[in-house]
Amino acid sequence: MPRPIVQFLSFPGCPLEQQARTELEKALAECGLDSYENVDVIAEQTAEELKSWGSPTILVNGKDVTGHQVGDGVGCRVYGGDLGVPDTQTIVEFLQRSTQDE
Repeated sequence: MPRPIVQFLSFPGCPLEQQARTELEKALAECGLDSYENVDVIAEQTAEELKSWGSPTILVNGKDVTGHQVGDGVGCRVYGGDLGVPDTQTIVEFLQRSTQDE
C-alpha cells in the first residue's frame, strides 16, 4: 500500500491549530502512520500553491480531507461540526480512500 503524503497547513497563533493537529495525529495512529509535514502558510519559503489554504488545513496527496478547494488567501478556517476542525473519523476515511485510489 503506498504511503500517502500528509501535510498539515497552519500559521502561528491559529486558534484551531492544536485541535486539528490532535485529530490528525489520532487518525494517523489509527491508520498505522506516524508522520506528516508541517507547513507554515505564511512562511516565505512555503510554496505559493500552499499559501492560499486557510489555517488549519489537512491535505492528503494534495487534496483537502473535507473535499474543499483552495481558497484565495491566508485566513482562519473553521469547519462545520462540534470541533470546528475535521474529526478523526473524517480524516481516517479520507486516508483509507486515498491509499485505495493509488
